[in-house]
Amino acid sequence: MVWEDHVRSKVGAALAFVGAFLVVVGLLAQFYATGQLKKTPLDVDQVTHLDGTAVLSGESSAVKALSTTRTNSEKSSDTVVVWQNSSCLVMDLPDTPDCVSADDPQNRLISATVDDFATDRVTALAVNDPKYLPADAVPHEGLVNKWPFDSEKKTYPYWDSDLGAAADAVYDRTEDLRGIECYVYKITIDDAPIDIAEGVPGTVSKTIEIWVEPLTGAVQNQIVHQEQVLADGTPVVTIDLAFSDAQIKTSADEAETNRSQLILLTKTVPLVGYLVGIPVLIIGLLLMFLSRRRRPEGEGESQAAPAQHLEKKA
Repeated sequence: MVWEDHVRSKVGAALAFVGAFLVVVGLLAQFYATGQLKKTPLDVDQVTHLDGTAVLSGESSAVKALSTTRTNSEKSSDTVVVWQNSSCLVMDLPDTPDCVSADDPQNRLISATVDDFATDRVTALAVNDPKYLPADAVPHEGLVNKWPFDSEKKTYPYWDSDLGAAADAVYDRTEDLRGIECYVYKITIDDAPIDIAEGVPGTVSKTIEIWVEPLTGAVQNQIVHQEQVLADGTPVVTIDLAFSDAQIKTSADEAETNRSQLILLTKTVPLVGYLVGIPVLIIGLLLMFLSRRRRPEGEGESQAAPAQHLEKKA
């Protein structure tokens, strides 16, 4: 019996250790890892391709856009991520590269911009602290290039560079896009006053729909209809743009990978840790308790034997 109790005690201790380890892993995954994982990474280098049409001076042309967004890890911090976005919109003529220079002989460049901004790594809202940005950076408001983790079905402020302010991105519907469940947000801007060019007043009207994977906040598609009109009502440009089919597929693949990793580490690991760890811990503690409870009884029986022997001898 002593040997069996010893084995039971050893097995119980081992099970208690394994169970406690699994529970601790579950707790860390749920309460620590979740906070660390649901923050915008500092090593983003993202290229987005869009295509569509544009009407310039009454003539329609196929167009394509390239948007490159990179983080600056050296200027970023634990709470704020610093970005630079370069975008280029060109006429999609034969053999046209993703971007051309301003002095392109075929006059294919429609617009090219560079934008420096910073966002909170958790809320994704713009941060305008000068320690993160160059002196000539335009102050931003609201969300800029992504939604927060665990996006909600509500209205968010969304930065619009033409307005120089945030517009309301209103939750419109939930829709499946290439197997990814997305929240679709809609932004409507009507006849907002802008400068079409330096010293040339006009208005802009936009309708923007943005498909967002809610767990990660990643944008999966964006459809833009934009009209710019001079003050006298003369149309300047009408643009319709959306993610290219190839870009939608790439975004969906990336979203599925990132979703799976987040679900594994923030939901599956804690669940396994609790469902397996707690019973194993309880069984281990129970075995240890039983082995210690039986030991004094065994020791009492072995001490009584000499007394009985003395009585018989007497």
